[in-house]
Amino acid sequence: CSNISSSRFTFPVCEIPTVVGIFSAFGLVFTVSLFAWICCQRRSSKSNKTPPYKFVHVLKGVDIYPENLNSKKKFGGDDKQEVKNKAAVPKNSLRLDLEQRDLNGNFPKTNLNAGSPSGLENATPKVFPEGGKEGLSPDSLKSNVSLTSEEKQEKLGTLFFSLEYNFERKAFMVNIREARGLPAMDEQSMTSDPYIKMTILPEKKHKVKTRVLRKSLDPAFDETFTFYGIPYTQMQELSLHFTVLSFDRFSRDDIIGEVLIPLSGIELSNGKILMNREITKRNSRKSSGRGELLISLCYQSTTNTLTVVVLKARHLPKSDVSGLSDPYVKVNLYHAKKRISKKKTHVKKCTPNAVFNELFVFDIPCEGLEEISVEFLVLDSERGSRNEVIGRLVLGAAAEGTGGEHWKEICDFPRRQIAKWHVLSDG
Repeated sequence: CSNISSSRFTFPVCEIPTVVGIFSAFGLVFTVSLFAWICCQRRSSKSNKTPPYKFVHVLKGVDIYPENLNSKKKFGGDDKQEVKNKAAVPKNSLRLDLEQRDLNGNFPKTNLNAGSPSGLENATPKVFPEGGKEGLSPDSLKSNVSLTSEEKQEKLGTLFFSLEYNFERKAFMVNIREARGLPAMDEQSMTSDPYIKMTILPEKKHKVKTRVLRKSLDPAFDETFTFYGIPYTQMQELSLHFTVLSFDRFSRDDIIGEVLIPLSGIELSNGKILMNREITKRNSRKSSGRGELLISLCYQSTTNTLTVVVLKARHLPKSDVSGLSDPYVKVNLYHAKKRISKKKTHVKKCTPNAVFNELFVFDIPCEGLEEISVEFLVLDSERGSRNEVIGRLVLGAAAEGTGGEHWKEICDFPRRQIAKWHVLSDG
């Protein structure tokens, strides 16, 4: 190899690649070691962090989401006294119990009196004065009978639950124990298939629900939901909203009632609190206040297409006590009373006056619009359950009111975009 000389020193040309290779190797080793050190730091920081705001569902003592908890630390179980009194159950029996569940996750029926908490069975008996029957007249008896019948119609049952806060893990635990005296929503079998949805207000971010218990008016759920990452100082600002429903396989689930529990006056620092509340009738939306929808239509006779633009919605009602709705619009195209196409808009979060501005183009299978109709369903998006219909609108030749007038205008003036406000009706 040749030498490169300068005024001060001389070195061979063949040593240059060797020096470059040594420096490259050192650089590669340094980069790999730095990357490994950063990964180790991230893992250690993640393990030391407080778990995020999420929930763990415990069903009758069985953890549904075991990956979110250490097996040695499970929250939402029974009290220590109850655990001591219970006999030790082998692992095989627990495995058999899990295998006995049906497709809906329901356990076989057990004696509810044995599993119900002792503190919840204390009822206050009514005391009647002596000789009361002799002093009652036939008219008063009739009035008393009518009042009791009205009270029975208004009573929707009682919900039993418990609340607890764990300061070490910043965990808020809600145990839905049971419901008693629910009304029968199925007229044929004179029973219900109840389940309960729970939401933490006012954020409405966390919505959970229990399993469905078939054919029961006194369901014993015994399900625990644990929410992590909630500071105790924030608990006074929250509220719990329970919705009691009856499952219906062929239509929307029937709403039995609701319970609203503000946590502002509840002291959770003393341990678990057993509570019970009467189930009240849900605040249903009035038909006159379901809001309005702005729709633009254009019929292209040359291409035989119908352009539908969902522009705006205004004055949408609140979704009961849980706050504003999360509306979206579902568009269904019908030909001779048969649905042939469907579209839907995006969900607009927490607003009574939503702006959609979304365009849909439908191909018409026949000439003319005599047998064509368009249905608009404004729904409230609810994660983990069936979405509730806020209002409904039908445009077509047989539609009444503004729906029929709007349809007649687009038929008389094809290739013209015509927009109109429409009042929503009952879903």
